Amino acid sequence: DRPLVIKVASVAAARMQVYFIDNEDYFHRKQVYCDESGNFFQDNGERAIFFARGVLETVKKLRWAPDIIHCQGWISYILPAYLKKVYIDDPIFSSSKVVLSIYNDINGISCPGDLKDKIAYGGLEKDGIRLSDSPTGEELAEFAAGYSDGIILGSADIPAGVQDFCKESGLPVLPYNEESYNDGLYINDYNSFYDQL
Repeated sequence: DRPLVIKVASVAAARMQVYFIDNEDYFHRKQVYCDESGNFFQDNGERAIFFARGVLETVKKLRWAPDIIHCQGWISYILPAYLKKVYIDDPIFSSSKVVLSIYNDINGISCPGDLKDKIAYGGLEKDGIRLSDSPTGEELAEFAAGYSDGIILGSADIPAGVQDFCKESGLPVLPYNEESYNDGLYINDYNSFYDQL
C-alpha cells in the first residue's frame, strides 16, 4: 500500500481537465523507466500495478463512467486485466470498452520474477495469469490484448509475434499507418475505430 496523489491541470484552449496519478516512491525520478545505465527499473512492474489500480480507483472516486479506456504504453498493460477481472461487477465500468495501443516501447523489457504474484488481486488469480516468471514486454502486450476490446498497432516495428497474436485474437485491430500518423489523420482513424466498438 502506497499513498496515491491525484493532481489536476487544465488545458484552457481545449476546455479539458487532465488528471495525473502520482506517488513519490514510484514516479519522482530523473529517469522514467530505466536507470542511467539503461537497465529497466526493478520496480517497474509494481509501478504499473500502482498506476492501473490508481487510475481505476480515481475513476470510481470521481464517479465517472467511461465509454472508452485507452491504454497506451507498457505501463498501462495491467489495467485491462484488472478492469475485466477485478472491477467487472462495478457499475461505473459496466459499459466501458478497453482499447489497447501497442508501441515499440515493449522491446527490451524484462520484469522481475515476482510480478505474477504481485499482479494477482481480487478476481485475477495467479493461476489465470498467463505470464512467465520473468515476463518480457511482448508477453505483457499479449496479456493486455487478451483483456481488451480493440487493439491499435501504433508503431511499425512491433515484434511480429505480437502483431500475429493481435491479428489472430478475433478482436478489431487498427493496423499501423505511417502516412496517417505523419499527416495527423490518425485521429479520424481512432474515432472511427472507437465508433465500431
